[in-house]
Amino acid sequence: MKDGWEGVIGLEIHAELNTATKLFSGDVNRFGDEPNINISEVSVGLPGTLPVVNKEAVRKAIRFGLAVKGQVQLWSRFDRKSYFYPDCPRNYQITQFDFPVVKGGIVTALVDGEEKQFSINRIQLEDDAGMLKHFTSFAGVDFNRAGVPLIEIVSEPCMHSAKDAVAYAMTIRSILDYIDASDCNMEEGSIRFDVNVSVRKQGEAGLRNRIEIKNLNSFNYLQQAIEHEIDRQIGMYEAAPEKPADQVIGQATYRWDTTKAETVLMRTKENAEDYRYFPDPDLLPLVLSEKDVEREMEYLPELPLEKERRYVRDFGLSAQHSYFLTSEKKLADYFEEAVRIYPQPKPIANWILVEFGGRLKEKGLSIWQSGVTPQNLAELVKMIQEGVVTSRTAKSVADEMLLTPEVSPRTIVEDNPAYRPFADTEKLQEIVVQVVRENEASVKEVLGGRDRAFTFLVGQVMKKTQGSAQPDLVNRLLREAIAQYPK
Repeated sequence: MKDGWEGVIGLEIHAELNTATKLFSGDVNRFGDEPNINISEVSVGLPGTLPVVNKEAVRKAIRFGLAVKGQVQLWSRFDRKSYFYPDCPRNYQITQFDFPVVKGGIVTALVDGEEKQFSINRIQLEDDAGMLKHFTSFAGVDFNRAGVPLIEIVSEPCMHSAKDAVAYAMTIRSILDYIDASDCNMEEGSIRFDVNVSVRKQGEAGLRNRIEIKNLNSFNYLQQAIEHEIDRQIGMYEAAPEKPADQVIGQATYRWDTTKAETVLMRTKENAEDYRYFPDPDLLPLVLSEKDVEREMEYLPELPLEKERRYVRDFGLSAQHSYFLTSEKKLADYFEEAVRIYPQPKPIANWILVEFGGRLKEKGLSIWQSGVTPQNLAELVKMIQEGVVTSRTAKSVADEMLLTPEVSPRTIVEDNPAYRPFADTEKLQEIVVQVVRENEASVKEVLGGRDRAFTFLVGQVMKKTQGSAQPDLVNRLLREAIAQYPK
């Protein structure tokens, strides 16, 4: 961001709830089915149909509110938000405008290794629209998604960089995952972001006009769109310094063009009055009891932040490793199962995140999706610790584990003699002596106190043994050979 300017960012996160049925009907809530089969008179808004609230959706909304320390409202209300678009069969959305089910909340996220807190304004229940599908010569509407329950999580305008926004959004997704409120599948649109972006001079009070960017469905696009929009707005203000700020940028809605990597105007920004909000006459207010709220509190698991801090405290892991391990519940469960089997959390974390993580990155997979079991991962780490394989050989074993995840690492090593450690001590001693003779200059540097030269000699021995010699044994034999070298 250019010096002298500050971004101001707020997020509206729409998360589809993973209930069995839709928010106001008994229609199936399931992605990927043939178009227009999970519908009924209620889903397509036929005249005379009446909505009935899905209790499970309300419970998941309460649970999320408690997870972010929001204030669950014992009295809330559904409203109609009028707009006209082909995928909205009733010509209005049922949402919560004046009285949402949860007010407030705090999200703690890790940004560049630093914990930051971001404020939530409100969390409201609403139903989703259908989906437009465009073909070569026509467009169609699939109403399977119409009526799917959502929670809209509206932040305060409290973020100042794209990194802030992405960290906040990733933490929201983790919490939804941990409490089993959403399947969090962003490729299927289970979580979508609308982001409001404005800029102002550093130290300036108040907010300038904001631009809303609609329907971002990946963290990568979220970051790109925010960074582009901040630069665009700063450029516009700097190009017209004599004009009042509200004449330079007016409120509008944009979309992110992934091909051009730029924001594209959709429409000038509507105001709340344009949606003609009013209480839904077909739905009674949502009335909860203290017992309802207390019951949902009992269902809350250990949340990502709590788990992350426990890993640092109890396992001695770095904050960064703890953050990545706890970002997905299935990954955290995988790690904890491996540690239960073989209680060596640091090397296990390293193999999950660095070794296997690096190998799986290009495929876009996590280790729990790879087929490699926690049992086999723990076994590999144990074999390294016990000297059955060297760390270098273990990397080759890991490659084979990904190719044949059903085979244990011990079987892989037993079936391949090249993976077994160099067991002939006499032969190893001969190799060490040979290395010392071939590298007299490096030996003299070691005798002169240069540790880097010793590392070089170790490398030469490992090269001659194809990495199969035990490093501790190599170090001992090398030091003995150097000590006998003529001074």
